[in-house]
Amino acid sequence: MRKLVLATQNSGKIKEFERLLGEFVSDVQVLGLRDFPDMPDIPETGRTFIENSLLKARGISQFTNLPALADDSGLCIDYLNGDPGIYSARWSGVHGDDAANISKVLLQLDGVPPNNRSAHFRCEVALVFPDGHEHQGREITESGKLSGIITLSPRGTSGFGYDPIFQPLGSELTLGELTHGEKDRISHRGIAMRAIAPRILELL
Repeated sequence: MRKLVLATQNSGKIKEFERLLGEFVSDVQVLGLRDFPDMPDIPETGRTFIENSLLKARGISQFTNLPALADDSGLCIDYLNGDPGIYSARWSGVHGDDAANISKVLLQLDGVPPNNRSAHFRCEVALVFPDGHEHQGREITESGKLSGIITLSPRGTSGFGYDPIFQPLGSELTLGELTHGEKDRISHRGIAMRAIAPRILELL
């Protein structure tokens, strides 16, 4: 069975990636960073989503000697000049504290009317191959984008991150109110994964 390392410890992301990959790939064992407890932290020092996804994929592929798939994604709010952007996961100052991140965004948008609360989610995925692999040195990237607005308050308990305050354009519901299947069909990560999945099938 072919193996692919997913560059995350976020259980929500792992489950989401497995669902999305499962649409295309049936003979790939997906490993997470939890399968490599000695894996050192890889500093996300890039200035863009794509730079960070490549940094993670390269570092993890080199350490595990397996093909690695990494993503970097975040919420970009127009009123905040694109913030929190690449800092989305640690916007409140504590990495991965979804409730605190949501609270900070809502506070920053306090009093801002709905027509000025436009935003989008961005996802950049990178597939990197290790030394010794027949495709060593190849780096494949794809992107996805989902536009919407920031709601006045959180709604729904599904998903993770900023999902409860993000309402996609054309939807009456937030991502936090959608089922996993409904979210996967429209999400920025789903779009990026569907774009890169054929390359995984071809090259892995």
